[in-house]
Amino acid sequence: MNPTPRFLSIFLFARFPGVRVVLALLFVAVLSGCANVISAKVTSFNDWPADAAGGTFAMAPHSGKGSELEQRTWDNHVAAELRRLGLVPVAAGQTPRFWVDTTATRESRVKHAREPIYQQDTVYVPPYRDAAGNVIAGHWAPDPFGPRWVGDRDVAYTVQVSSVRVRIHESASTPGVRARSVFDATAAHQGGESRELPQLVPFLVKAIFDRFPGANGQVRELQFDVETGQPVRR
Repeated sequence: MNPTPRFLSIFLFARFPGVRVVLALLFVAVLSGCANVISAKVTSFNDWPADAAGGTFAMAPHSGKGSELEQRTWDNHVAAELRRLGLVPVAAGQTPRFWVDTTATRESRVKHAREPIYQQDTVYVPPYRDAAGNVIAGHWAPDPFGPRWVGDRDVAYTVQVSSVRVRIHESASTPGVRARSVFDATAAHQGGESRELPQLVPFLVKAIFDRFPGANGQVRELQFDVETGQPVRR
């Protein structure tokens, strides 16, 4: 007798190994595509002055325990974006209109998720004759309908969260008056991949200044192509 439809998928995979190869290549292609994209979630607030173009800026000094060279690198990324927007580095000895404070951090967070549990059953394939008339002995094989769901379990996993925060204050024109906050944004990338903070900071800074200053109280998701550095989704 001929194989029943219930067991058809078993014979397709057994007799046509090329099917498995194609599926494997497609899976690798999908993973490779994801690996070439960096995502960022940006939360921003602003009260940006309309006459800011041409204004001077300076990077706020940092007295933390971090590396001076590391901080200078973050500041340089931000300064490049500010110059692109039409702001000008302040001359030595002068008071800038805008003070810019940049911080970059990386931390591990433990998250929890519900994961389905599947059980792989086997089914008995009775003896049958193939198209050539050969008798195929009965045997046990994986259920062609795939694993069956039997419940869920709680799974804890660790993610790396890298973030950049940029705060800009406008110097007061009146002596004794406190500087006014005009821009505050944070870009964060979450993932389990091995990219380090120095690799991510340029993309996070680009995300903060994409369509600057943006709407007040806005939260946006962006993706950047790793090779070109350009946004692929806004």
